[in-house]
Amino acid sequence: MLANSPEDICRLFQLAMAEGDLESVMSVYDSEAVFVDQAGEVTKSRHELRQALALLAAQKTRFDYDIKQVTKTGDIALMHTEWKVAGTQPMTVYAIEVARRQADGTWRWLIGDPYTVGREVRS
Repeated sequence: MLANSPEDICRLFQLAMAEGDLESVMSVYDSEAVFVDQAGEVTKSRHELRQALALLAAQKTRFDYDIKQVTKTGDIALMHTEWKVAGTQPMTVYAIEVARRQADGTWRWLIGDPYTVGREVRS
């Protein structure tokens, strides 16, 4: 699963989650990705990121999204996305994500902060 644009990342994430395919979910994240969870804790390793996403993938959680804005400069893109999450805990979140272009020209998320509005981040 390769994203040819920052916007493609959302679609690939959505498809992989719906299929419960954790490996494909992980493939949309940069090797140096960090992720801010709902408690405001920052994951700093692939292992922690995998753990944070594993249950959602196992439940085949449905995500719908509306990309509000993408701002690019060089190999970096800042994304503002509204996500609607269906499942055991349905919610709507407004995420800020940073994507980075890879050496092969594809894009992956470098920073994901899906709970950005209304809480303080602890690093």
